Amino acid sequence: MDVLAFVPDVWTWINNLPPFSQWKTSSVSLCICTSTTKQPSMFLSINKNSTSHITLSIVANFHVPVYLWTSSPIHLSNKMQQTLDEPELIQLFVDIVNWVLRYGPNKKYTFRLGAIQTKENFKNVFNLACLTLVFVVCIYEAAPHDLRRGCVDALKVQLTSSNAKEVSKYLVRILGANLEEEWMRTLNLATTNWISEIMSSGSSFRIPSVVFSYAVSAIGLWKVQLYCPVIAMNMEESSSLNQDERLAFSLKYQHVEGVVQLAYKTTLRENWVDVEVKVDNVRCDITSLVSETLMAERGYGSEEKHFPSRISLQITPLQQSDVISVSVTKSSDNPTHEVGFEKSLEGSFEPPNPHFGIKVSANENVVVNMKPWKFEQSVHGSSAMLDWSLHDGVNGREVVSSKPAKFYIFQPRVWFRDRYSSAYRPFTRQGGVVFARDEYGESVCWKMCPSTTARATQWEVAGCIWLTYWPNKQRTFYSETRRLEFRECLSLPLSKLY
Repeated sequence: MDVLAFVPDVWTWINNLPPFSQWKTSSVSLCICTSTTKQPSMFLSINKNSTSHITLSIVANFHVPVYLWTSSPIHLSNKMQQTLDEPELIQLFVDIVNWVLRYGPNKKYTFRLGAIQTKENFKNVFNLACLTLVFVVCIYEAAPHDLRRGCVDALKVQLTSSNAKEVSKYLVRILGANLEEEWMRTLNLATTNWISEIMSSGSSFRIPSVVFSYAVSAIGLWKVQLYCPVIAMNMEESSSLNQDERLAFSLKYQHVEGVVQLAYKTTLRENWVDVEVKVDNVRCDITSLVSETLMAERGYGSEEKHFPSRISLQITPLQQSDVISVSVTKSSDNPTHEVGFEKSLEGSFEPPNPHFGIKVSANENVVVNMKPWKFEQSVHGSSAMLDWSLHDGVNGREVVSSKPAKFYIFQPRVWFRDRYSSAYRPFTRQGGVVFARDEYGESVCWKMCPSTTARATQWEVAGCIWLTYWPNKQRTFYSETRRLEFRECLSLPLSKLY
């Protein structure tokens, strides 16, 4: 099934090219996108070389064509070959992927691919990889600004469609988990540069939704993977206008990498079906989109960055009439407050001194035992709500809705200062968080009507992630909180219970 019809369809165009011997010129072109009537169009061009190899190029069609990118030479199997066969197309696909990765922050990764069957899904994966390369090349290489913006806007429609997200699932499987992260860092770095350019131009601009997420369902496990550049997240609260360009650089060139893994279990009862869902892993990392060297030169290094301050999940069966009841297994927290009093009296008497003096001091200490992360479960209709909120260790306030006290800037040992190396940090050393089943394994259980066993039920996993910036090592009064939302649907086939 062709799940995505890309326009243009590069794969079909290449496969329908006439034999090389019938070409009237040494190249054949396909229009990728048009900018405006005053600006040139963008073309893909296949170039035939007399030494039995071909190249693929991205060309801006000025009066004199400008080549923005050219692939590595693809050698034909013999001089009599008239068309591109499967081995050449696979080689071209590998080259396209590696060129995309070269625009990323880490140049050491290389993509290698063994034998692959060119099924229909691979056609769509090829198209997606090709248009992704054009998108990245447009941002970095195309000029003038109007040409770049017009083509990027046209490509964005293709790359952010719901169908493109389906094809992305196949692409990331081919890449593997490590290269998937590098691929998304490359795209989000390009997106960050593109949004920064538009914002700095002063033109009216609505930041697009560029959260990339996808969901997969395995045996007993739901997984949602998501990526988003920080610059594209909604600003919830900002203390003031940030005038520090180096701090702005550090905060801008970051992106979120999140994973939500939920373990589910279905049990057939006499008069109903139990669907139990519990947290397997919820992970959120904030990763730099540029090298450590560049971050230190133009920013304040990788330690001056946002941190997760709240994560909220909502799990909902989409067919509400199937639900009999919802039960949670975690009570509302009732924390213990330990209050201690310490008083002291000091006195002194010095006979040679004509003045008799007594020094008195009294101290009172209050100690409250509280974890930095507070976890709550609740139910809204048929939806289960899971919520992790970070709290200030000084006064117990929720971080996402508060600002740091003014004295934070002058005291290096207060809460959230030096937050990535302190032994009492509420984050990993890299600045992210991990919520696993060892501490957050309480389950939510739905009692479902027995009729649901005759079909697959549809479930929605939606969520929000809040990122907050408070000063870490720098002395600044600036703070901000941003938020992203994601929503994915998964299938649960209860018919397998029989």
